[in-house]
Amino acid sequence: MSVSWSCLCCVKYLMFVFNLIFWLGGCGLFGVGVWLSFTQSEFSSLPLSFPSLSAANLLLTAGGITMVTGFLGCLGALKEQRCLMFMFFVILLLLVLTEVSLILIIHIFHDKLDSKAQGELKEGMKIYESEPGLKKSWDSVQKMFKCCGVTNKTDWYEVLNGSLPSSCCSIGTDQCINGWSEPCYQKARMWLLDNLSSVLVFGVCIGVIQILALVFSILMFCQIFCAEKHFD
Repeated sequence: MSVSWSCLCCVKYLMFVFNLIFWLGGCGLFGVGVWLSFTQSEFSSLPLSFPSLSAANLLLTAGGITMVTGFLGCLGALKEQRCLMFMFFVILLLLVLTEVSLILIIHIFHDKLDSKAQGELKEGMKIYESEPGLKKSWDSVQKMFKCCGVTNKTDWYEVLNGSLPSSCCSIGTDQCINGWSEPCYQKARMWLLDNLSSVLVFGVCIGVIQILALVFSILMFCQIFCAEKHFD
């Protein structure tokens, strides 16, 4: 009996430590999402398919769910309550399956997803002149990244009757004739990858911790069951 309870205590505290790291990781992801949202606030009128905006929403959602799951895991490990442990296990299992599914979908259909996102952005460009908020967002994007259009500067020709917005050229230019040649979608995507590469590595570490937490939750269930049987 003492050996069984010793094993249970060992598994319990190990699971608590892993879930504490998991919770802190969730706080980190949520914090990066908040930072990205604030830094990209000038682009808020653009469709959510814009790379940096979609990444910010994804990080906020993932961070929030991770924080809640980690808290349930810590509480369940300390209290040794089956209800909390079962809830933690189900949420974590669903979270892992969702993440794996999303990774596979993005990997397999990344070209189609990019095309759809670019199509939504081009559709939003049509109200550039009639929507002040969207106009300000597009001008901010093009000035910041020194780019023009979604996939090419010619994207503006249909919107502005063969002309380019002044934000496609250097600051202070009243009339833009030869705008920047680089597309904004790819430029924003590259900026995102350059600035969030460490977050991707951090996300992989969180994934490993998730799997370990799942294993320890199963072990803890087994230990609790065996200890109760032995006690009876």
